[in-house]
Amino acid sequence: MHRKPDGSWDKSNLPSRHVTEGPARAPHRSYYYAMGLGSREIAQPLVGVASCWNEAAPCNTALMRQAHAAAEGVKAAGATPREFCTITVTDGIAMGHEGMRASLASREVIADSVELTMRGHSYDALVGVAGCDKSLPGMMMAMLRLNVPSVFLYGGSILPGRLDGKDLTVQDVFEAVGQFSAGQITEERLCQVEQHACPGDGACGGQFTANTMAMVSEAIGLALPLSSALPAAYLDRDQYARASGEAVVRLIEQNIRPRDICTRKAFENAAVVIAASGGSTNGGLHLPAMAHECGIEFTLRDFAEICARTPYIADLKPGGRFVAKDMGEAGGTPMLLKTLLEGGYLHGDVMTVTGKTLAENVADVKWRDDQEVIRPVSNPLSPTGGVVGLWGSLAPDGCITKVAGLKHTKHRGPARVFDGEEACFAAVTARDYKEGDVLVIRYEGPKGGPGMREMLSTTAALYGQGVENIALVTDGRFSGATRGLCIGHVGPEAAVGGPIALVKDGDIISIDADAGTIELEVDPIELEHRAHLLAQEEPRRTHYQSGAIWKFAQSVGPAHLGAVTHPGAAAETHVYADI
Repeated sequence: MHRKPDGSWDKSNLPSRHVTEGPARAPHRSYYYAMGLGSREIAQPLVGVASCWNEAAPCNTALMRQAHAAAEGVKAAGATPREFCTITVTDGIAMGHEGMRASLASREVIADSVELTMRGHSYDALVGVAGCDKSLPGMMMAMLRLNVPSVFLYGGSILPGRLDGKDLTVQDVFEAVGQFSAGQITEERLCQVEQHACPGDGACGGQFTANTMAMVSEAIGLALPLSSALPAAYLDRDQYARASGEAVVRLIEQNIRPRDICTRKAFENAAVVIAASGGSTNGGLHLPAMAHECGIEFTLRDFAEICARTPYIADLKPGGRFVAKDMGEAGGTPMLLKTLLEGGYLHGDVMTVTGKTLAENVADVKWRDDQEVIRPVSNPLSPTGGVVGLWGSLAPDGCITKVAGLKHTKHRGPARVFDGEEACFAAVTARDYKEGDVLVIRYEGPKGGPGMREMLSTTAALYGQGVENIALVTDGRFSGATRGLCIGHVGPEAAVGGPIALVKDGDIISIDADAGTIELEVDPIELEHRAHLLAQEEPRRTHYQSGAIWKFAQSVGPAHLGAVTHPGAAAETHVYADI
């Protein structure tokens, strides 16, 4: 316990003692006086309140308001908040061009920048507010790396747009581009869709990566129950922000840290929730990266095995009918957790930021028959999860696909090979492909891209053109908004000589998402010959020979281990929380 009976704090084991205690720290304290703090506030724990606020996209525009509310909660509970911001790269705007190379790298920059701010100023705890695809895992990675008491808060989803009496999301806009290129809609209709799809603050409204990782934050125990449910535009969200600030102070008192919460069992729970909700394939990238921060080996294979035994029960877009607002109104993540727990799919004995176990958190949650979003586990949309891992001669390290709502789960056809997304997008836009093809986009992996871009522009254009008898395979990534038979994260990637680098036009590729296999039907001796010829060629160079994306490419590891950029907790000789 860090709190004394009189309500004051014993900081002898808290990081902030290094900047607030003793005569030698008078210069440090002078800075705090300059910012309006008094001696009492300086003597309290210092809590970093980090947000990814910016004006890059609506995902982030409501975060500052909620960070201020979290700071109020910290103050009310008797600690001293210190607000700061970090970056975001927003995939909806980065999508389909060179900007997407910055996306995955931004996850590392977010984690690194939060770590450096916390380390540099010796803060004792962290409330992290995030709203975009990479900012959620990046913020949680920082929490696990630092291992100070931490509470995560999602900034909330966007409300659905409305046009002609139907809900719209940004996915509809991407697919409308394909419909326009196919001559199915007019340019005027395309303009109507783009102008109505996104009505205000908040992250993309389907079960895309942001909402997937928001559910993860609750399922893994780092966020307060139901804190992900309300859309960003609802001012009632601020109550959860204040409660998050209060909760982190209780965690300081109880010395409950993120690695006490995020155990192996907690990561398994997170994977179950992704599978049960038809969540983003990016979950198979971010969970291994988060586990890496606390010394737990949790790979793509671990993730896929859990998905294979989890029923798909939340009927959410892109594969289903409902948006995030509907999910919240149906009972949100706690309702989903209670249903899965009663079905025997979750570990109920894991600790959470409430100071209670997951089972205790959902003990009073009652099933509601008046909602259609969440099915009972006895009546799932499908008996196995919405995300599937595949292994085989084309992907010895594995790859991943989203099958939620998908009928076309098997495919065998000739390869059509593209070195980079732009060439494939041009071919799709011009309808320069045949039904039955397997479109292969390579040199888009973490190192080879560099940056492991998402391919939503291409996949949405295909879907908008109404083509179903086709598959797309890449060593890059897919947006959580992708639907159709699209296989990503193929490893080893082309840039390190993986089999995907050896594919030629016309080679037969066989995909079976039900069996979890992906095979390149080429004689092994022929592949050895191709590999020998490839090794004689000059190493492939990208345009990124300096700067942040070059730096990312030098250090990034393989996708099946989370595309991480440092040795992780396994190599630690100290933990920040114990400095």
